[in-house]
Amino acid sequence: MATPDHLFNLRNNFYLGAYQAAINSSEVNGLSQDDVVERDSLVYRCYIALGQLQFVISEINDSAPTPLQAVKLLALYFSSPDSKEAAISSIKEWLADPAIGNNATLRLVAGIIFLHEQDFNEALKYTNAGGTMELTALNVQIFIKMHRSDYAERQLRIMQQIDEDHTLTQLANAWLDLSVGGSKIQEAHLIFQDLSERYQSTSLLLNGKAVCCMQMGNFDEAETLLVEALNKDARDPETLANLVVCCLHLGKPSSKSFSQLKLSHPDHVLVKRVSAAEESFDRALQSVS
Repeated sequence: MATPDHLFNLRNNFYLGAYQAAINSSEVNGLSQDDVVERDSLVYRCYIALGQLQFVISEINDSAPTPLQAVKLLALYFSSPDSKEAAISSIKEWLADPAIGNNATLRLVAGIIFLHEQDFNEALKYTNAGGTMELTALNVQIFIKMHRSDYAERQLRIMQQIDEDHTLTQLANAWLDLSVGGSKIQEAHLIFQDLSERYQSTSLLLNGKAVCCMQMGNFDEAETLLVEALNKDARDPETLANLVVCCLHLGKPSSKSFSQLKLSHPDHVLVKRVSAAEESFDRALQSVS
């Protein structure tokens, strides 16, 4: 008889982006020591996703187990531009330590950090061996970013062989369908819709459906979904970025959403691209003046 998965609800809520619900479901009795560490790691990652970085940094002390130390490094990385170099230096040092270097959470955090750094080869150095569903799902994301849907599909097949109905498998399938495009967009939309109906409608799932709608040219429907997502989390960077794009296609003002994004997430790829375009435009003006 299989042992019950005491952390299923916590884990599943985290994957779906229901971070507060995950935190609320974290008080579980009868956990093993390993389960306690996994639970605490997930809870602190929820707080990171909610932007409560200093809380995580102050709560995890230097004697905490390796997975928690890794999560603390992730919080440090996101806490300020000045902390990034120190976090990257520390994680490389820990990954080189034979005693802890193969820890799954440490490798996952390394993958997340180097994915954010757009250093895909460095990310894959630590994630490509897999070992957990979350590491394999991260591989799917990395290969999609590299425009290698063929490699992403191989990673998805691994996940499907392990558990086709797993939430991460379903999400990875939808991400891949979105990147492939064409008739696959409708399939991605159905996955996001199914997850919304089976569990709950979160900002992450609403954004997924909205991106599908935009790719199918249904910008009015996309806007409705994004406004709903904004009501759930007014600071979510993907919602704000997608709303900017959607409003531009609809011919509606987008400056408010962009200003919010620029203020709360100055490192977001859309902010960087717009800033680079503005600088190029200014240089072009100067060259003809």
